Amino acid sequence: MAYIHAKTAAGRQEIEDRARRLPPALRSILLMVDGQRDDDALTALLPGLRAPEDALAQLAQAGLIEVVGGAVAAPAARTLTAGREQDPDLYKRLYDWMSESVRRHLGLKGYFMQLKIERCTDAGALEKVWPDMAAAVAKARSPALASRWLSDTHALLDAPAAPATAVPDTATAVPG
Repeated sequence: MAYIHAKTAAGRQEIEDRARRLPPALRSILLMVDGQRDDDALTALLPGLRAPEDALAQLAQAGLIEVVGGAVAAPAARTLTAGREQDPDLYKRLYDWMSESVRRHLGLKGYFMQLKIERCTDAGALEKVWPDMAAAVAKARSPALASRWLSDTHALLDAPAAPATAVPDTATAVPG
């Protein structure tokens, strides 16, 4: 699991006053720690900044950064059963669920996610958007909410389709 780091009060103070006289590479990494990037993303920056491989560990040991969360760990991969990718009822349920989730959890920040959802033409394509949606919810709200959203989405697959309501035939329902 990838951990998300943020600056501590001491880390923010170090950015302001440079009291500890950190080496430039460590200071650069400290500046990059923002509470949004996980340790994998920060580690990928190390070579470009000529920082030591254990830069994050050094900053954590100095009390300048701390772990504030973990990345969303997706439940075991589950694919739609064969033939259900083209099921129009399942597509509608998933489309409505995901669109409502964008509105509820992402708001205006979810504009591009909504565009991804609208480009999907079947349930299989919507399923491929789930990891992106979960990551967006984790970033906008919390990793726990994103994990719960994924679980609820999987439960939606098992839920029976809502029974169709009978629409009265207006030709025979008109009193004569």
